[in-house]
Amino acid sequence: MLLHAVAARRSAAALLALILSLTVMQISTPVYAAGAFAIGKCGAYGQAFDYPAEAAAIAAARKQCGGKCETVTMKRSCAALSIDMANPCGAHGYAVAPRISTSLNNATRKCYEFGGKECVIRAWACDAKG
Repeated sequence: MLLHAVAARRSAAALLALILSLTVMQISTPVYAAGAFAIGKCGAYGQAFDYPAEAAAIAAARKQCGGKCETVTMKRSCAALSIDMANPCGAHGYAVAPRISTSLNNATRKCYEFGGKECVIRAWACDAKG
């Protein structure tokens, strides 16, 4: 009987140690809190999400985009780019919003507002962890 009690205490202590170590790991895990979307000419784009810092996300998105690109950041939100398929180097629109559906709709609407004739989504990304 005494052996069972000792074994039960050891099991409980081991379980408690496991729970505490998992809690500490979860607290000490780095938070990836930055995303960026780069928009260039003629449908060029770059995207980066769940990066540890905003500067790193911007640099990664610009590198993918190539050339001179405008950059927008996102944190726990989504970004979308819409271009005019009739003239990919012409009208385009982009948007950042908390929900993907809103960013897609707003980007398409902006493309049409800027004169697009056949606006379609070219790219989108969400930064879910920011």
